[in-house]
Amino acid sequence: MFRLGIFFGSTYGNTRDAAFEIAEEMRKHIAGEIWLHDVADRGLQRLGECDALLLGVSTWNIGELQDDWARCLEELGKVSLKGKRVALFGVGDQSSYPDSFQDALAILAQAVREAGGELVGFTSTDGYFHSQSLAVENGQFVGLALDYDNQPELSTPRIQAWVKQLLEEMALPQLARLEGGLA
Repeated sequence: MFRLGIFFGSTYGNTRDAAFEIAEEMRKHIAGEIWLHDVADRGLQRLGECDALLLGVSTWNIGELQDDWARCLEELGKVSLKGKRVALFGVGDQSSYPDSFQDALAILAQAVREAGGELVGFTSTDGYFHSQSLAVENGQFVGLALDYDNQPELSTPRIQAWVKQLLEEMALPQLARLEGGLA
């Protein structure tokens, strides 16, 4: 059976909330199991058992990883992600930290690439008002960028659009649908 692993680190709950909302949205569309893992509790246990991965992180201070991910980064470097599609989502504050908004996504993206994972799920920088970010490559964020402090009303529509994007980019097994409802 297909397994999607959502691994997240959350200090005050925004990244956890995003992970749960993403999982709920995924459950509407994909066939298979969705595993939620708080890296503070379980580290990266079972990461290798997943067919595809979503990794969630928040940016702290001036461009730093959230503490739980900082503790797990070395562990991620020891895991082979070869052949796995990995999408990232991040939480940050573009108003208070406009020069380092979502920088933790860049740190995680580098670790995923070094472990052999294929990054997917890049999103547009349109609609954000930060001044710079290490997480921007070729005019796009290396994952889904959320800002619950300054744009909370945009989080749900951004998550919904991103999940639809991932269905195709990750080649996720989708639930069978008939006109008028589920099969």
